[in-house]
Amino acid sequence: MNVLIIPEDFLKDQYILKPIFERLFRSFGKKRVKIRVCQRPRLRGVSQALDPSQITAIVERYKSKMDVFILCVDRDGNKHRRRRLDGLESQHAGQWVFLAANAWEELETWVLAGLDLPAEWNWRDVRDELHVKEQYFEPLAAERGLADAPGGGRKELGKEAARRIDAIRQKCPQDFDTLARRLEAVV
Repeated sequence: MNVLIIPEDFLKDQYILKPIFERLFRSFGKKRVKIRVCQRPRLRGVSQALDPSQITAIVERYKSKMDVFILCVDRDGNKHRRRRLDGLESQHAGQWVFLAANAWEELETWVLAGLDLPAEWNWRDVRDELHVKEQYFEPLAAERGLADAPGGGRKELGKEAARRIDAIRQKCPQDFDTLARRLEAVV
């Protein structure tokens, strides 16, 4: 099975999405899944990632090579983002497996859910924070000496978090676990 993950920002998000989805599919018993993160075209932000013509062009480009397409964007406090994602899903319904998810509030939340956090941090505070990246992820990466590492620490922390896929599913029920259940049902 070949899966294409479509991020809103390839340069950083690849380090989060690839290890997490590899581990997720292994948790389904799917060991021969090839995960690719879309880099052509490299989308530049959520507005391009939510542009139906951009997504259609990506799907058309890769449809002969991919079995599953997964679009992942940040929610960024936009309570209506899910509706936009539903629209993109319905546009491609029945043609191939195309699922879309928005992380609550940023993809870095999924990484934090799979890590041992500092004792003084409260998970509810992390989960409720609109600017998770700036308030929690970046300080943690700096504390661990990873701020200058690939993806600003995302490569190392993404791999570490992926090892605890069950924790990510449990701590992120509205976004990641919902997507995981939907994926499991179609693969």
